[in-house]
Amino acid sequence: MEEYKPDQYITEDQIELARYAKALSHPVRIYILKLLSRQSCCYSGDLAEILPIARSTLSQHLKELKRAGLIQGTTRPPRIMYCLNHETWEKVKKYFADFLK
Repeated sequence: MEEYKPDQYITEDQIELARYAKALSHPVRIYILKLLSRQSCCYSGDLAEILPIARSTLSQHLKELKRAGLIQGTTRPPRIMYCLNHETWEKVKKYFADFLK
């Protein structure tokens, strides 16, 4: 039997899709993305007022979305403004559409 070698079967697109899927794997993150898709940007403090979760938990969710490149944050002391990363979001939509065909 031939030895399994991930680089033979797993493409860069699949790795990227998995990273995006991981970032989308929590309902709070889905909510944040949906909210940001409806408006240009939002301050983290505003999100903290809307969502019934601790600020530290919200911060972790925002960190995951930012790490995946789905959102971008701009610091405007003492606040951080988050926006959807439209370029990445278009790529995510394409990846998922291709995957779900």
